[in-house]
Amino acid sequence: MKVLITGASGMVGRNLVGYLDSKGIPTIPTDLSGWDVVGNLLDKEFVFTRLASLDFDAIIHLAAITEIKKTIEDPRLCFEVNCVGTLNMLELAHRKKVARILCASSANVFGAPKVNPVSEDAPFDPRVPYDYSKVICENLALSFHRTKALPVSLTRSWLLFGEYDQPSRATIRFIRACLNDEPLTLYNEGRDTTSPTHAVNFAKLAVTILTDESSVGQAFNFGGERPVTIRELAEMVKSLTGSKSKLVLAPPRSELEKEPQVSYPSLQKVTTLLGFNHELSMEDGLRRTITWVKGQPRP
Repeated sequence: MKVLITGASGMVGRNLVGYLDSKGIPTIPTDLSGWDVVGNLLDKEFVFTRLASLDFDAIIHLAAITEIKKTIEDPRLCFEVNCVGTLNMLELAHRKKVARILCASSANVFGAPKVNPVSEDAPFDPRVPYDYSKVICENLALSFHRTKALPVSLTRSWLLFGEYDQPSRATIRFIRACLNDEPLTLYNEGRDTTSPTHAVNFAKLAVTILTDESSVGQAFNFGGERPVTIRELAEMVKSLTGSKSKLVLAPPRSELEKEPQVSYPSLQKVTTLLGFNHELSMEDGLRRTITWVKGQPRP
């Protein structure tokens, strides 16, 4: 099996490429830059000529604009990249008759869920352009599955972290602050709750999906083995780094944030249907990420 990976320059993509390489699974990583195969998924010449000329059996489609603020400021670009880009990859998958295409959706399709843990059949409640774009992407993928028998699978991930993550992301910010013994400011007292897991666990799930026929036409909610509050995550990072950082419990930044955001997935489907189990615990994933941050140049 050879896998074409879009969005391969991002944190998840780079961890995914490394994981598949470690398992002896050949990959063709592509993105706007950073790899041998570079191009824009909105460019039909690139998708239907350059990518179509390559030899691969499966696609993992990660490429998207994920920065919420950017998608609010420029919703047109959000929908073009996230939706039209996905449409082009689905059409490519159909033309190439791939064995599987895995499209990365997001937990954001559920918005602020009223019931936790969130199961796959929970109602969608998107709030910002990014969320809506992922709802559209899911429907595009399922339409290809139902009308063209394209072997599609979907993942909806909660908070993924790991090496190569952006400095603005919570886990990296916490690690860097703790390594410098700087205060950790937790808005709304860090009461928001999510389900973090290292990107290697997503990579393992992706391989499982690509090799398990029962995943075809299915969506899978995915996150860590247990939910944690943002305060608990900060305390975990502080403990693992041996930091003297102080936790600053700050008020919410707005009225909208007064009510804590609590969202974490049910893992019943990935465990029962796919027999999935996590490769790295939350603590081991954080240790690995801390080691990586220590090796990076100081900002």
